[in-house]
Amino acid sequence: MNDALSGSGLVIVDKPAGMTSHDVVSRLRRIFGTKKVGHAGTLDPMATGVLVLGIERGTRFLAHLVTATKTYEATIRLGAATTTDDAEGEVLSSSPATDLNPEGISAGVEKLSGEIMQRPASVSAIKINGKRAHELVREGQQVEIPARPVTVHSFEILAQRQEGDFHDLDVRVHCSSGTYIRSLARDLGEDLGVGGHLTALRRTELGPFTLDDALTLEQLAEDPRLSLSLDESLTRNFPVLQVTTEEGEALAMGKWLAPRGLEGVHAAVTPEGKAVALIKEKGKRLSTVFVARPSTL
Repeated sequence: MNDALSGSGLVIVDKPAGMTSHDVVSRLRRIFGTKKVGHAGTLDPMATGVLVLGIERGTRFLAHLVTATKTYEATIRLGAATTTDDAEGEVLSSSPATDLNPEGISAGVEKLSGEIMQRPASVSAIKINGKRAHELVREGQQVEIPARPVTVHSFEILAQRQEGDFHDLDVRVHCSSGTYIRSLARDLGEDLGVGGHLTALRRTELGPFTLDDALTLEQLAEDPRLSLSLDESLTRNFPVLQVTTEEGEALAMGKWLAPRGLEGVHAAVTPEGKAVALIKEKGKRLSTVFVARPSTL
C-alpha cells in the first residue's frame, strides 16, 4: 500500500552564501516539483549552514518545530563598525584594534554571555508597525529596536589573529532563539572601544538539527530526497507516546483520548511506526495539537 505522505517531511539544507532563504525555497520547489515548500526561520544571505525546510505536509509541521537553541560559528572583525553590523554594510567608524589584549577581549565576551539584554540589528526581520526593520532601513529610515532578553549559553573564542589594523576573532556561540550574532559583534566592538562587525557566519545547529543532517543544493539537484520523513520529523522533535492502532485511528480523525498524566507535547506513534499526531493534555482530554496523518488522506 502506497503511503500518501511518503513525499512529506523535512529537508535540511546547508545553505550557501549569497542566497536568501526564499531563494532556497524557490530552488527546492523546482527540485521537488511542488509549490508546497516553506522554511523554519531565515538565514541572512551572507550566512551559510543549517536551514530547515518543509516539503508538502511537512510545511504544516514547521509551525510546531521546537528550535529553542541555535549554534553558530562566526568571525568577528574588531576595528570597524558598519551600518548593518556585518561586512555588507557601510563603515560607520573605524579605530585601530592593534592594542587589544586577550584579557580585555575575554572580559568583553564574558559580559555578553549568560542572560543578557540585546538590541537586535537594525537590518533584522523584526516587524515595526507592520514592516520588517531591514525594509525600513533600505528606505532610509532610522530604526531603533528596543533591547530584549536573550540567553547566550556559551560564547567561545576559537582563534584570533591580527589583520592589518583589524583584530579578527573566530568564535562559536550557542544561544537561545532570537539572539543576533551580528549584535554580539557590534556590542563587543563597542565595549572594546574600536567597533565590531561580522565577516562570516555559519549556523551549525538549529534545535535538534545539525550539519550532519544537511544536504547541499547540488546533492539535492542530483538526488531529490527528504532529510527526515514526516514520522521522523515528529519523533526527532518530541518525546514519543506509543498508542494502539485504534487510538491512532481516533487521533487521525481529530478525536481525543483519555489523559495519561503527560507533560508538554508528545508525538503519538502507532505500532506500525506511524507518527499520527502531536498531542497535549488539556484538562480531561488528551487532544491533538497537529494531525500529521489525517484520516482524510
